[in-house]
Amino acid sequence: ISICRDLPNIEVITFSVNGISDLEPLHQCQNLSELYLRKNNITSLEELFYLKALPRLRVLWLAENPCCGPDPHRYRMTVLRNLPSLQKLDNQAVTEEELSQALVDGVEITAPPARSNVENGWSESTASSAGGRTTEPESELLSCSLEETDKTQEEFDMKHVPRDKYSSFSLQKTDCSRKKRNNVLNAILLLTKELDAEGLEIIQQTVARRLQALQKKELQED
Repeated sequence: ISICRDLPNIEVITFSVNGISDLEPLHQCQNLSELYLRKNNITSLEELFYLKALPRLRVLWLAENPCCGPDPHRYRMTVLRNLPSLQKLDNQAVTEEELSQALVDGVEITAPPARSNVENGWSESTASSAGGRTTEPESELLSCSLEETDKTQEEFDMKHVPRDKYSSFSLQKTDCSRKKRNNVLNAILLLTKELDAEGLEIIQQTVARRLQALQKKELQED
C-alpha cells in the first residue's frame, strides 16, 4: 500500500482481505475519512500510531485482524482512546459514553510498532498468524470484496452492478484472480478522485475503446 504515500488527498480507502500488516504508508493521507481494513494481518494495535495524525478519520473497520485479540472490550477501548474522533468503529456507532470509558480502559499508544525481524514486509509474528488462518470460503471472499466495492461506488454516487452479474463472471475465475479484479476496481475508483477534467476525459476515452474491443471480441467468439 506504499502508493498511499503519494495520495494525500484520498478520502476513502478499502483494503479489506489484502494481507496488510503495516499502516505506516497511510500517515500522510490527511484527508482520509473512511478506512476499511477488516480481515488483514495487522498484528499489533500499535499500528494505530500512524492513524492518530489523520484529523478527518471518522470511520474505521479493523475487525477480524489479529490485533483485535481475545478481549473485544479492551480492543475497542484502546482504538477509541487513540482515535477519539471516530464516529463509527467496525460498523458500530461510537457513543460519548464509550469515549469517556476509553480514557480509563483503553491503552494509549505513544510510539510506532517495532519492525524487528522483518523479511519481505512480513514480521515473524505476522507470518505465524497468517500461517494459522484457514482458507476463506469462496462466497465469503467474494462477499467481502463486493461489500467494499459497493461502498466505494457509493462514494461516487454510482449505480451498483448487480451481484448476480459479478457472480456469473467470478465463477469463471480463480480465487486469486477474482480478488485481484475487485481490488483493481477499488483502486481505480479511488484514484479517479485525484484526476482533473483532462485526466478524466482520457480515462473515459480509454474505457470506451476498451469496451468496444471487448464487445467485438465477444461477437467474434459467438
